[in-house]
Amino acid sequence: MTAPILVTGTAGFIGHATAHRLLERGETVIGIDNVNDYYETSLKEARLATFETCAGFTFHKMDVSDAEGIAALVREHGITRVIHLAAQAGVRYSIDNPFAYQKSNLAGHLAIIEACRHAKGFVHLVYASSSSVYGDKPMGGNGFTEDEPAASPVSLYAATKRSCELMSQSYASLYGFPQTGLRFFTVYGPWGRPDMAYFGFTNKIMRGEPIEVYGEGKMARDFTYIDDIVDGIVGALDNPPATGEHRVLNIGDSHPVGLMEMIETLETAIGHKADKIMRPMQPGDVTATYADVSKLHALTGYRPKVMLAEGLDRFATWYKSYYRLG
Repeated sequence: MTAPILVTGTAGFIGHATAHRLLERGETVIGIDNVNDYYETSLKEARLATFETCAGFTFHKMDVSDAEGIAALVREHGITRVIHLAAQAGVRYSIDNPFAYQKSNLAGHLAIIEACRHAKGFVHLVYASSSSVYGDKPMGGNGFTEDEPAASPVSLYAATKRSCELMSQSYASLYGFPQTGLRFFTVYGPWGRPDMAYFGFTNKIMRGEPIEVYGEGKMARDFTYIDDIVDGIVGALDNPPATGEHRVLNIGDSHPVGLMEMIETLETAIGHKADKIMRPMQPGDVTATYADVSKLHALTGYRPKVMLAEGLDRFATWYKSYYRLG
């Protein structure tokens, strides 16, 4: 019998979608999450409720930084594959709440890699990094490549994600278990995070409130639909690197979209126009993100399928249903 897969952050946006995909293909999944109040816990609890009828899923409410608890879980269930997605998210939040990132991102990642290195017959750790590790760099060519230096993070969140990559690199070298870090580029879609721009804009537009557009609307993001992201995560999991190897891979859409274009597309999807207030760039933000995904494509055949208009239409349909707006 195949050992269960541990997925951290299963009350979160990406963890919820990833766990469901694994269950759909017949895997057994153990999920953990501390269900913190960074954003509305009711949404996290609603995500967890979708697992109630799923055979093969077990949930443990625990903090990823609980090193003893994580180690015991991995040991007791004979876990050999881990998808580590739990983290304290948010660039702006890190400015006012830095120690939340020390606990969840740094101590949490260390707890995971310690548990993995002691696991018998361990196969593969896939973990969430971020496009923010590239810092504020100009777009060019085919996008940001994994071979570029990631030495100038402009937020504490980005610095913790780069630190996690370095910790994993050292553990792969020291202890020889395969690891893959995925640098996510602006994930969106149904069941998404309310702190993300497209979700926050929708909340305000639907309440008839103006939206604040930072960077004077001149920013661009490589918006990547959740189903495409899960394709990449599962594909990476199924293709571990060699023993002792650690790699980082971009996972994005490779088609950056300007913020004003995204807002126009969102207005069409939800059927309402936004009253816009233009604001300067906020500390910690970057001007643009743009993923070169050629390495992930070569490894797994990864190719994003959902364009922004379709993805935001799906989000709008979910949003109106979840909040009972029509």
